[in-house]
Amino acid sequence: MKVFSNPVGSGNLWFDNLTTAQGTPVAYDPQARAFVPMPPFCVNRDIIGCNWIAPEQGAFCRSCAMTALAPDPNIFNAMPNWAETEAAKRWVLDNLGRWHWFRPEDPGTRPVFHMLAEGLTPVAMGHANGVVTISVAEADPVVRATRRQALDEPYRTMVGHMRHEIAHMLWWRLSLREDFLDAFREMFGDERADYPAALEHHYHKGPPEDWRLFYLTSYASAHPHEDWAETAAHLLHLTDITDSLVSSGLTSPEVPRQGWDPYSEPDTAMLINVAASLAIRVNHVNRSMGLSDLYPFVLSETAQRKLAFVHDWLRRGAQGL
Repeated sequence: MKVFSNPVGSGNLWFDNLTTAQGTPVAYDPQARAFVPMPPFCVNRDIIGCNWIAPEQGAFCRSCAMTALAPDPNIFNAMPNWAETEAAKRWVLDNLGRWHWFRPEDPGTRPVFHMLAEGLTPVAMGHANGVVTISVAEADPVVRATRRQALDEPYRTMVGHMRHEIAHMLWWRLSLREDFLDAFREMFGDERADYPAALEHHYHKGPPEDWRLFYLTSYASAHPHEDWAETAAHLLHLTDITDSLVSSGLTSPEVPRQGWDPYSEPDTAMLINVAASLAIRVNHVNRSMGLSDLYPFVLSETAQRKLAFVHDWLRRGAQGL
């Protein structure tokens, strides 16, 4: 994520800012990729702290307009959890916008989001026919940590959920192209394999012993759909880690040049090399504070080929190139 300039004074702004350091209200314009100091602001600004602009007074911003179902405010912590969930959605939508997904120049379908709070029954997150269902309870760090430990996952965040579930929607969009499906099946396998049976097998039998040679995560081994979603999410992780570090003024010998834009880089191998090198360095810094690694994953040769496949399609797919 970029670091943004202050439109009304000195200093920088960060993606989630609602005001400048001096207290001046500002909002993010996702089309210009810049902060502006004037309304119209999103109607959800005072409700969940949305900091994007709207097309007109009293309207939703581009991101909030994609949410068709909001959580029941009567459920405990639903509103603060929803606020954090929408913030993660805005972050990921802006990431994807760097490759033109879901912007005005994208001629395709936008995702529809169902943001659901959990009462007595857990919410199953997933994607179906363009609809992304998200449990806002996952914004609660205790809930998220409990589930991460139960599923033996090295990483679980709301941004990660958004990247994974939106990736399923991106596959659905791309699958309308016959040339994509043929190439996908050659790389990931046949997604027409029984999905419920594959997940049941994964949860009862676990991943194959050699899964690390072929997949980024154990869950990716469950089915080609999950392999795609996990790989696409990790491509976004790696690209945005790199973009955020470079934008913050940090560097390493692997960064090719000053002002390099990871989202514009067509060479996946170079992008992954820089991202992995930076992640290893930040992992080391995190350990100095007793924190978990920023990126606790190993990139096998097969996983890197899959990342290159996803990179190619996500960079060109929004506009059908």
